[in-house]
Amino acid sequence: MNLRPLTLDDRKPVTEYLRRFPPEISELTFTNLFAWRHSRPIWVDEFRESLLFFAETKTGLAILGNPVGLVSLPEVFTEYTSRIAGADRFPKERLPDVALNGAVVVEDRDNADYVYRREDLATLAGRHFTKKRNHINQCLAAYKCQYEMITEETVPECLAMQDRWCAARDCKTEPGLCGEYRAIVETLQNYREFPLTGGAIRIDGTIEAFAVGERLNPSTAVWHFEKAMSQFHGLGQLINQWFTRENLAEFTYVNREQDLGIPGLRKAKESYFPDHLVEKVRIVLPGADMEKTPDQQVCI
Repeated sequence: MNLRPLTLDDRKPVTEYLRRFPPEISELTFTNLFAWRHSRPIWVDEFRESLLFFAETKTGLAILGNPVGLVSLPEVFTEYTSRIAGADRFPKERLPDVALNGAVVVEDRDNADYVYRREDLATLAGRHFTKKRNHINQCLAAYKCQYEMITEETVPECLAMQDRWCAARDCKTEPGLCGEYRAIVETLQNYREFPLTGGAIRIDGTIEAFAVGERLNPSTAVWHFEKAMSQFHGLGQLINQWFTRENLAEFTYVNREQDLGIPGLRKAKESYFPDHLVEKVRIVLPGADMEKTPDQQVCI
């Protein structure tokens, strides 16, 4: 076991592993792993020509997601069993190949990824999207909205908008928003180095909404962040549609990550009618403490 903290120097080797072994879960992009490392510290190790990510979880140090490579989870547990508590956010569809004596498998609905058909998000066709289309039409009627791709030059404007959004929501008093703020800043500050695609909407010349994503696997994009200033009715629905249509046209599916068990966020994600969920589980090894501990959050 030769764990080392994830750093920017790992970007190329991690990206190459993920290219060779495309992931299904939203956690397994370098962007996600690096941007959220302040809230969820990440360590990396290589074992039998596979890449492993480890994170501090509710039960202790655990493998985050599935091993990236050909090594099996039982092989990993045999190697690391005395030093880790299990696996977190492991894709449920891989469980049939896993034989783990004495381990406890716990459903993790709060971290299941919502996956949509890109065409549904881009067109909003059909009766079940009537309300979404109405919100968008109201926004376009009330405001002069202009869409543009995010570039290195416009990143500072997106960061400024994020500061305004956080000031309006008082992010520093909300641990979850604190962690998200730090992750968005990390992502945007590395926009040139990471394989990201982003779009923004200007109203009267000022960026008032933005969204950022990237390729997850050959058929699926992962949507990292989206923000819209709340005083503009329908702007959230508009950035969703325009970003999907303009930036993600090469993909069949869009993974919009999890709802974290937040009722309002679950309702919002379900309102776009996902094609399917990528279900995940926690695997707790014998002797590990299953008591929940608070997630670490850092806000600057």
